[in-house]
Amino acid sequence: MFEVRNLSVNYGGIEAVRDISFSVDEGRIVTLIGANGAGKSTTLRTIAGLVRPRSGSIIFDGVDITGKDPTYIVSRGITMVPEGRRIFPDLTVMENLRIGAYLRKDSIEGDIDWVFSLFPRLKERSWQYGGTLSGGEQQMLAVGRALMSRPMIMMMDEPSLGLAPLVVRDIFSIIREINRQGVTILLVEQNANMALQVADTGYVMETGVITLSGRGSDLISDEAVRKAYLGK
Repeated sequence: MFEVRNLSVNYGGIEAVRDISFSVDEGRIVTLIGANGAGKSTTLRTIAGLVRPRSGSIIFDGVDITGKDPTYIVSRGITMVPEGRRIFPDLTVMENLRIGAYLRKDSIEGDIDWVFSLFPRLKERSWQYGGTLSGGEQQMLAVGRALMSRPMIMMMDEPSLGLAPLVVRDIFSIIREINRQGVTILLVEQNANMALQVADTGYVMETGVITLSGRGSDLISDEAVRKAYLGK
């Protein structure tokens, strides 16, 4: 469904990502784990069209989308939940959700109901301003907004960042449910334990390169991964 081939990305004179390749199969959850500065977020931003790669290609559903405009990327069926949530604080929950469907020409009311079924708290706060929500509720809104474009693949950048452990468990439970309902997930996450628990496949990134890959269940029991990222 989705393939990154020999991707390299520079920030100024710094090579943030160096010749990485990986694939995402339809209907799966794939995670990129690694420390700060490993190149995980840069990889997502490059796929989303926010950063232009130095070399390599990104193939989605048989089409080369490398370096395309972000609007085109969304129209193809790829959306991203950005790090830090990036909701619109001065707009209501409902307005934030409607903005997520800005490219669509069909009715979106059924999708709003779908998001509210996933996140009942958003329904209760539908006319509340985004900036007045808790951190966990803002993350739910960011996910809901991304779902409003009806993506084939949803990329998530550090969804657990800054959230309490109980809220993190809720978010990862929702990730599983969204995947069960047919959305493929590409997840970047520093909480390697949670990420590998939900992922079908994992890739370990270090200083811009992929150093290890395998099934999530295998990586979570790998001694090197446990020492480096699970604190065990």
